[in-house]
Amino acid sequence: MNVYPRRPLFNRKPQSNIYRMFLWVVMILALIWMLQQMNKGDIQPLFLATPTPTRSAGSHALEGDANFTAGKLDAAILSYGEAVRVDPNNAETWAKLARIQTYSSAFLITNEQKKERLLEALESARKAVELAPDDSTAHAILAFALDWNADSSIYSNDLRQVQAYLTEAEQEAVRALQLESSNTLALAFYAEVLLDQQKWSQAEQYIDQALLREDADELMDVHRINAYLLETLGQYNLAITEYDKAIEIEPNFTFLYLRAGANYRRLAFEIPNVDAARPVYEKSLEYFDKAARINEQIGVNDPGPYLSISRTYSQLGEYFAAARNVQKALEYEPTNADIYGQLGIVFFRSRNYEGSVFSLKCATYGCSGEDSCKGRGLERCFEDLGENPVEIEPLGLSPNTVVYYYTYGSVLAALSRPRDNKCGEAMQVLGDVRNELTANPEAFADGYQTILSIVQAGESICDSLNEDGILPVNSTPEDAIVNDRMTPTPTP
Repeated sequence: MNVYPRRPLFNRKPQSNIYRMFLWVVMILALIWMLQQMNKGDIQPLFLATPTPTRSAGSHALEGDANFTAGKLDAAILSYGEAVRVDPNNAETWAKLARIQTYSSAFLITNEQKKERLLEALESARKAVELAPDDSTAHAILAFALDWNADSSIYSNDLRQVQAYLTEAEQEAVRALQLESSNTLALAFYAEVLLDQQKWSQAEQYIDQALLREDADELMDVHRINAYLLETLGQYNLAITEYDKAIEIEPNFTFLYLRAGANYRRLAFEIPNVDAARPVYEKSLEYFDKAARINEQIGVNDPGPYLSISRTYSQLGEYFAAARNVQKALEYEPTNADIYGQLGIVFFRSRNYEGSVFSLKCATYGCSGEDSCKGRGLERCFEDLGENPVEIEPLGLSPNTVVYYYTYGSVLAALSRPRDNKCGEAMQVLGDVRNELTANPEAFADGYQTILSIVQAGESICDSLNEDGILPVNSTPEDAIVNDRMTPTPTP
C-alpha cells in the first residue's frame, strides 16, 4: 500500500527567489545614490518652501526709469542703486545712475546737501568710465557730473577746485566726441561746459549741432541746456519756450517748471510799472504752482516750489504771502537752517524785525527747543498741532549765507536800547562777517564793499550806544540794505 506524504497546506518551507533579491539590491543602491545627490544639493528634498526669485538688474533699471519719468528722483536713485548692486559691472547702469543723481541735486536746498549728492554722482560716473573706457555716453555723463560739481556757490572758498572740475569736464566732453562725434548728449553736455566757462559763442555752436540731431526732440537735456544758454544771454522769452519743450518730454520734472517760472519773474522784474508787471509775475506763479501740485500728486516732499513762490511775492511786495509760503516749505524740512534764513529775510523786509531775529539766529548760529518754533514765526511750540521743537544746526558763514549774518547783526544793533542792549551779540556777529571778508576777499567779489559798509553801519550804531547811550537818529534796521536775494540757480 502506497502512502503519499501529507502536503504542507499551511506551512511552506522558505524558498529563495533570485529575481526578488536582485530587485531589492537595485532599490537599495538607488536609495544610496539619491541620498548622496541630496547631500551634494543636486536633488532637493520634497516639500521645501519655494525659493524667492531674485530680480534682475534690468528689472531694477526699468523701475528706475519709470520713477525718473514720474519725477520721483530719490526713488529712481534707489532703484538704480539696486541695479548696480545686482550687476556691478554694467557701465550703462552706472552712467544712468550718475545722470539721475546729478539732476536730483537741483531739488536740494543747502549747499551741503547738493555737494554730497553731486559727489555721489561723480563717483558713479567715474565707475561707468572705468568699466567702459571707450563708451562715448559714459564720458559725456562724466563731463555732465563734473560740470555740475564745478559750482562756485558750493566751493566758494576753493575756486581752484571749481576750475579743476571745469577743466576735467571739458576733457571728458572732448573725449566723448572723439569716440562718437554724432553723440547728441555729448554735444549738449559739451555746450553746457563751454557755457560755464563763459565761452558763449562756442557753446552756441555745439548746442545748435545737438538740436539738429534726429533724437534731439526726445532728449530733455538738449532743450534744458539750450534754455540755459538763452537764459544766460538774457533772452528770457526764448528760454521759456525751450523749457516748455523740455517739460513736454519730462512733464513731471518739476525743476524745469521752477526754471521757466524764474524766467517769467526775471521778465517781470525788468518792467518798471508794478501793475504792468503783475500779469507776468502771475504767470511765474502758475509755473511754481504746477510744480507744487505735481509734487503733491507723486508724493514728493519738495520745499522748492514754495520758496520760489515766496520770492515772487517778495518782489511784488506782498510779504505776508511770501512768509506763509516759506513757512509751508518749513513744514517739509523743519530742520533746514537755510529756509529759516529765508524766512528771516522776508520778516526783515516786512518790517517784522523782532520776528526776524529768531529766524536769523536759527540760520546763523543754530537754535533748539522753543526758539526753533519762534524761528518758524510761532509764538511757541504747539505740539498738539504738530509744531514740535527741533534742533537746528547752524549754517557756516560763506558768500551764500553772509546775507543772513549781516542782516542778523544789523537788526540786533538797530533794536538795541540802553535798557535792552543787544550790541554784545551784534558786535560778535558783525565781527564774524568782517573776519570772513578779511580772510576771503576774493570769494565775495563785487559785494565786498557793500557788505563792509553794512558791517560798519551796524558797528557805528553800537559804538554810539556804548559811548553815550544815545542812538544815531537814523538807527533803524533799514540801515542794512538787503537786495533781493535770489538763491543760486541749481544749474552751475
